[in-house]
Amino acid sequence: MGAALLVQLARFATGRARFLKLSVDAPILAFSIWTLLSASFSRDPVESFEDAKKLVLFFLFYAAADVMTEARARERVLDAALLGGLVLSAGAVLQFYCLGFDTPNNRPHSFLGHYMTASGLSMGVLIVAAARLAFGGRGLASPSRRDVTALVAVLAALSLLTLVQAFGVFSVQAERVFVAAFACGVVAVAASRRSWPGASMSTLLAAVAAPVAAWSLLISRTRNAWIGAVVGLAIVAVLRAPRTLWLLGAAIVAILAARPQTVMDRLQFDASTADRYYMWQAGIDMIVDKPVFGQGPGRIIDAYPEYRLDAAPNALTPHMHNNVLQVAAERGLPCLAWWLWLVAALLGDAWRESRRARDWGAVAAFALLSAILASGMFEYNFGDSEILMFVLIVTAIPYALRRSRALLSA
Repeated sequence: MGAALLVQLARFATGRARFLKLSVDAPILAFSIWTLLSASFSRDPVESFEDAKKLVLFFLFYAAADVMTEARARERVLDAALLGGLVLSAGAVLQFYCLGFDTPNNRPHSFLGHYMTASGLSMGVLIVAAARLAFGGRGLASPSRRDVTALVAVLAALSLLTLVQAFGVFSVQAERVFVAAFACGVVAVAASRRSWPGASMSTLLAAVAAPVAAWSLLISRTRNAWIGAVVGLAIVAVLRAPRTLWLLGAAIVAILAARPQTVMDRLQFDASTADRYYMWQAGIDMIVDKPVFGQGPGRIIDAYPEYRLDAAPNALTPHMHNNVLQVAAERGLPCLAWWLWLVAALLGDAWRESRRARDWGAVAAFALLSAILASGMFEYNFGDSEILMFVLIVTAIPYALRRSRALLSA
């Protein structure tokens, strides 16, 4: 993100970019200002302002809307997202089958710090890949040898990393080397003037990323991500051809008929399900107690013991496992209103652009945001920086498309 900021500042300085005025400026500004006000009235302003620094992530939204105005740049950004998602999901699958991350208390998290984040991003990658396959309008033409070699090299390096980790020899250092090398490779591709991936490779990336992300999501045992994936894929299916919704239903029935243990273990009422009920009760009490400015950003884990019901299974929780309750309890009801305004504006603009342009990116933006809202009924994914960054980049696509049309007509 620091590199993106430096590049964008350089583009401003050279006149290749300008500050954008978008229809979501007002809700983003209102949400940001009220978040800072909430931090100011917090019991621990230092801690709350530290948490409020996540507001800088909105820079990615504006940078993406500017950069992706050009069609080729838009494709390269989304190709990079699918390639990163493929590596992330493949890493989780390898952890599950080769490294013992196969129990409810030890779930695969790939290169991220928590399995919830990994599963949320796998969900997003699956939806974006599905939108590309459904609306991309490209056949599976033979990719170039260079494209295939690069993809095979990345997956081979990932397999080698898994082998090293299985033997427990310099596993941490090996992972750091892999991540650094992969990042350098992405930077080299971004800085190159060559066309990579090619058009056929873009489709191949989506075709490979979709099943790998789906498999990673299935073995993650993360129910909120399952719900989000079903909602997002259903939207893609309905927008493409309502009859294809039967394929999604058939896939769900097939999974239930196969009764895989990773799924059946989670299709029951358990302690985590009960704990969410008690969290939500405590969250409502927090809102009633401080409805204007809330408890303060980042203060839920400290405030929870005061509001926790005695029957709650867990003594502490870092958040309310619900986007709406979290924003209201943390920052107050006015901030919730600004957040709902922002989400509604993003959804509305993505919907209008998907119907007008029939662009796969706009469809992906609408389906992904819908999936995030659905899974966010049971998880605070809006506060997960890695997921939020991915969502902001994808939801910037409709604004990039709108700006591209405006520049063409000018």
